[in-house]
Amino acid sequence: MRPVFTRMVVALTATAALSGCGYFDSRSAHKAQYEMVGMTSYDLQACAGIPASTKKLNDTTEIWQYDGSKALPTMPSDSGFIPVQSAISIYQSAFGGGGTACRMLVRMDHDRVSEVHYTGNDDEYIGTDGICSIITRGCARQRESTMRRVNGGPFGPVSGFHPPRTPAQSGTATYSDQSGKYVPKFTNDDTQPVIQPVK
Repeated sequence: MRPVFTRMVVALTATAALSGCGYFDSRSAHKAQYEMVGMTSYDLQACAGIPASTKKLNDTTEIWQYDGSKALPTMPSDSGFIPVQSAISIYQSAFGGGGTACRMLVRMDHDRVSEVHYTGNDDEYIGTDGICSIITRGCARQRESTMRRVNGGPFGPVSGFHPPRTPAQSGTATYSDQSGKYVPKFTNDDTQPVIQPVK
């Protein structure tokens, strides 16, 4: 009876440790979405590195892309009394998690970070976007002078389960000359185009 109890304790401890790491990674990634807004491009490159690719949208706005990946930890195969691998597979099917890659998209407006988004298979077992903390870790551990401070306490604006609201953007960062002349018009008439000239 004692070896079965020991195995159960080990399995529960491993699951708690795995989920705890995911939660704190998620909080760290979401906190970076607050703190990085306002950074200069030089400071961003100093702590996060050179972007994998950039796209110039207009004279004042660019999109920078950073990629990061993380290998999944190996789990023991199912043997004995506790089916660890099967339990993890069922959890992933029901709740997600076990991500391995993150893409961070940064909008630069007048050479400063104006918003940060994450995409990809980036959720860990608990929380969202936890894998993305590997991209922002350099900025979180050694803060740059142009980063803003955010109260990250348990009741602060940072959550492990959802990203922060996207800050309002300047007109030059969100509208091109053409998009200013055309607007979406949503109607029940399926024959009319959605994008129409401003009247």
